[in-house]
Amino acid sequence: MTDRLNEGNTGIASADDGAGAIGNGDGERDDDGSPRARAGTHSIDAIGVNDPPPTERSHERDAGVTPRPEPPASDCTVLVAIPAYDEATTISEIVAGAGEHADHVIVIDDGSDDDTATRATAAGATVVEHERNQGYGAALKTAFGVARRHRARHLVVLDGDGQHDPADVPRLVAAQRRTGAHVVIGSRFTDGAPSNAPLYRRIGLRTINALTNLSLGVVRASSRVSDTQSGFRAYDREAIETLATDRTIGDWMDASTDILYHAHHHSYTIEEVPIAVSYDVANASTQPPLSHGVVLVRNILKTIERERPLTALAVPGFGLTFGGVGFGYWALSNYLQSGTFPVGLALTAAFLMLVGIFACFTAIVLHALSTYFANTGIRRGQFR
Repeated sequence: MTDRLNEGNTGIASADDGAGAIGNGDGERDDDGSPRARAGTHSIDAIGVNDPPPTERSHERDAGVTPRPEPPASDCTVLVAIPAYDEATTISEIVAGAGEHADHVIVIDDGSDDDTATRATAAGATVVEHERNQGYGAALKTAFGVARRHRARHLVVLDGDGQHDPADVPRLVAAQRRTGAHVVIGSRFTDGAPSNAPLYRRIGLRTINALTNLSLGVVRASSRVSDTQSGFRAYDREAIETLATDRTIGDWMDASTDILYHAHHHSYTIEEVPIAVSYDVANASTQPPLSHGVVLVRNILKTIERERPLTALAVPGFGLTFGGVGFGYWALSNYLQSGTFPVGLALTAAFLMLVGIFACFTAIVLHALSTYFANTGIRRGQFR
């Protein structure tokens, strides 16, 4: 489901794009002037003041049933957030199931064209609606902002298409409480996790998992994240606070990987629990797996180049340089034995050595800049 949120325009709408706040059509505001979103007769405060506010609105309940009162911010222990895009056929069941294990359920309707928002509200959720489709990552950022505003102790994010079982919510929360982990991931590949994923999807996900762990510098098997693309995750309050203000998280499918990079930079602990994921659901994905994989791999490779230039450039650079030396030795040997200068071998040797030396030099410069930025507290995206 998560890649279904990635159609349409990009980015969280700024204040210049419209109301710039969570609120219903009447533009009601709190005493301090901040806008609010409403579900029935109960309001939910806008996202954090430091977050870029999306232009959103909330639906009044059409069925005439009053939604469950939202708990006070200080008492919001478990907040479930469900990013959704055209999930009218499944959202009611997911909201009802999640509501059994949470203090409050938030549905981020990412510009749906169907009745997702109306049905989610009728099922008891507070709906925060993006006026246009902005992407899975944008929906997650809205969820982090709402959770931060309400100081939720646990934010659990799951898909709204039926692939994730809401009954697993307490398992993630219990694991977080037991281990104290900042992030708990519901994994399809850890021990004890049944899955009916197609073979091509398992191969693709395992490849992406390996590349993601490599980009994180994780070598030991015990420290690897087995399911880097899982959308079923639980975040504690500390993770919520930092994620809500991180501008480097993308608006699209790369957000799942960006969050892992965020956790790595903040030295957060990550735990995984086995979950069952059903792929036998209608319209589970509208983005072709191949293009989805290409986007993720491209993002991972860019991160490796940026975060680990010595690994990404210096190692291949040294290899090319030594390869050039080898071709040069071969060219010299042929010249001494035959008296004819091998132009092809000589040009190959020169090309490999030049490219290798340039790659090594670039890696050293990028590593120096990365070290400087790390020591001065400057991170990627801070100047955006």
